[in-house]
Amino acid sequence: MPEGHTLHRLARRQQRLFGGRRVRVTSPQGRFADGAAAVDGMTFHAAEAWGKHLLHRYRDGRTEQMVHIHLGLYGAFTELTAPLPEPVGQVRLRIETEDTGTDLRGPTACEIYHPVDLDALIARLGPDPLRRDADPERAWAAMSRSSRPIGALLMDQKVIAGIGNVYRAEVLFRAGIDPMRPGKRLLRTEFDEMWLDLVALMKVGVRRGRIHVIRPEDDHGAPAYAANRPRTYVYRRAGEPCRICGTPVLLAELEARKLYWCPVCQE
Repeated sequence: MPEGHTLHRLARRQQRLFGGRRVRVTSPQGRFADGAAAVDGMTFHAAEAWGKHLLHRYRDGRTEQMVHIHLGLYGAFTELTAPLPEPVGQVRLRIETEDTGTDLRGPTACEIYHPVDLDALIARLGPDPLRRDADPERAWAAMSRSSRPIGALLMDQKVIAGIGNVYRAEVLFRAGIDPMRPGKRLLRTEFDEMWLDLVALMKVGVRRGRIHVIRPEDDHGAPAYAANRPRTYVYRRAGEPCRICGTPVLLAELEARKLYWCPVCQE
């Protein structure tokens, strides 16, 4: 599932492609036919991300419509250039102008949103480190009174929105925090440093289009866990020596997700 920086980067890209332009919106697959018809011919006003959720805003005079998209595990956009080809496969949503377009396939959600729906979404999400209006106090309040492991809290979208397994593993390593430590034992200074690190790392992800977490002085040695991926400290490196101390990286399952950490550097 894409992490939050991917959605913010996607929102920026779609804003550049469609912002301020009248668009044709269709649902070749048919599963979003009514929603597509509701916004077809309107002006694409804005695209924005809230954690792992993408919102499109369309306007026609004083009328505004919103489309909410959650990519889930399999959702993806494909950009198109004119002349646009005929839709291939299960295209849930197609947005197009005279010279460009995009196809959406396989999302978990693609639906018309009303203001009450947006309010409910924002209410159930924690602060998003990539949004200017993010309030880290909400995340601190949730963590500091919880007995759940910090590693689980970081992946809980109700605590912090947009964090996935890679950022979870890497920010905890960079902070030297044991992912199994209960949230209520996290120091405020540790939380503040971790929050600022998340903001900085995720901004790099938006700019570069990929996660980059290794400090310059550590960016050497063993290759990345997969081709065309940047190096990581612990993510997907179970059994390999820690880049800092040489201790084998551990792997466990925490709330049905794989967890990676160094038992020495993260005491």
